[in-house]
Amino acid sequence: MKLKQGRKILRYRERLDQPLGFNPFVFSRSFLLWALLGLLGGVIAGLYWIVLEFLTHQIAFFQGWLVIPVMALGGLLAGLIIHFIGDPGEIHLMVNNIRFNKGKLDPKNNPSMILSSLLCVASGGSLGPEAPLVQITGSTGTWLGKLFRLKGEDLRSLSIAGMASGFTALFGAPLGGSLFSLEILHYKYAVEYYRAIIPAFVASCFSYLVFALIIHLGLGPVWDLSAYAYSGIFDFAYAVLFAGIGAILGWTFIGCTKIFKVAFERKPLPIYLKTLIGGLLLGSIAYYYPITRYFGHHEINTLLTSSYSLAFLGGILVFKIIAISITVTSGWRGGFIIPLFFVGATAGLILHELFPSINLSLAVVSCMAAINACVTRTPMSTTILLATLTGFGHFIPILFASLTGYFLAPKTPFIGSQMKKQ
Repeated sequence: MKLKQGRKILRYRERLDQPLGFNPFVFSRSFLLWALLGLLGGVIAGLYWIVLEFLTHQIAFFQGWLVIPVMALGGLLAGLIIHFIGDPGEIHLMVNNIRFNKGKLDPKNNPSMILSSLLCVASGGSLGPEAPLVQITGSTGTWLGKLFRLKGEDLRSLSIAGMASGFTALFGAPLGGSLFSLEILHYKYAVEYYRAIIPAFVASCFSYLVFALIIHLGLGPVWDLSAYAYSGIFDFAYAVLFAGIGAILGWTFIGCTKIFKVAFERKPLPIYLKTLIGGLLLGSIAYYYPITRYFGHHEINTLLTSSYSLAFLGGILVFKIIAISITVTSGWRGGFIIPLFFVGATAGLILHELFPSINLSLAVVSCMAAINACVTRTPMSTTILLATLTGFGHFIPILFASLTGYFLAPKTPFIGSQMKKQ
C-alpha cells in the first residue's frame, strides 16, 4: 500500500515539474518563464519611465543660469545615494558578471541604481535610462532564475533575457533588444550566447507589450526623418563615407572619455564630490547650449526640426561629446547609446549644411549608426534598433554604416570587459 502511494507521489511530482510534458508543440514551461520575465520587465520599465518623466518635468522648471546649481545638486544627491546605499557599478561590471560570474546579476544593488540613475537622467545628465534598465531587469532575470532553481547556462540565458526585456521596453525594438543583449557581451563571439536568443526574444515581446500599455506607446518611428529614397548605387558609397566620419567621432568620444577619466582619477575623491563637480560642468555646458542637456530622446526631434547656424551646430557637436564624457567619468549613472545617436544626428546636419545637395536622412542615419557601432561594437542590433526608430526605409544604408563603424572601431573596445577571454 505504501509502495503504491509512493509511486503516485512520484508521478505527481513529475507532472508538477513538467506540467506540459505531453505537449506535442515546442511551447513549454520555459516559455511561460520567459513570458513572466518579460511581463515583469515591462512593468519595471513602465514604472521607471513614469517616475523619470515626472521628475524631468519638475526639474525642467529651472532654466537659465539655474541649471548650474540644479545639476550640481542632482549630482551631489546621486553621489550621496551611491556612497551610502552602495555602488551599483557600470556596464563594464554587468558584462563581466554575465560572462564570468555564471550569468548572475546581483539585485541588491538595484535600489541604488534606480535612485541614482533617476536623479542623474532627470536632472539633465547626458546619459540615458537604457543602461540602468538593462541592469535592473537583468538582475530580475537572475532572481527569477534562482527562484525556479535554474543553474548554469539556463540561469545565464534568463539573465540575458531580462537585459533584453529592459532594453526593448525603452526602444520598442524586440529583435534589436534581443540581439543587443548578446552583442554587448562580446564584440567578436556573440554566438557563444546564441542559446539565449529565443528566451531574450520572448521576454522582449512581452516586455514591449506591457510597456506600450502602461505609457500608451504607439508603433512607428520615434524621430522625424523624411523617408529615404534610393537615388543610385552611389548612395552606398555615401553611406560608407558618412559612416567614416561617424567612426572618427566615435574615436573622438573614446579619447575624450579617457582624458576626463584621468582627470577625475588623478586625485582620489569621494564619489559625491566627483558627481558634484560633474554636475557643475554639465550645468555650465547646458547654460550655453541648452539642447545638450538630457540624453537626447526628445532633443533629437528638436534638433532635426530646428534651424541652427553651422557654427552653433559645431558647438553642439563638440560640447555634447564633452558632456557625455563628463557624465560617464564623473560617476553619473546612465547609458550612452541615445546620446551617441544625438551626436551622430548633429554630425549629419552639419554635413548637410556644408553640402546641401546630399540627402539629409542618409547623412543623419549613417552617422548615427556608425558612431554607436564604433563605440559599442554592436553592428547587428544597431542596424535593427536604428531602423526601427527612424523607419525601416533606411535599413540598407544603416546596415552599411553600422558595419563600417564596427570595422573602423579602435582595436581596444571602449567597454573593456568585452575583450577579455573566458
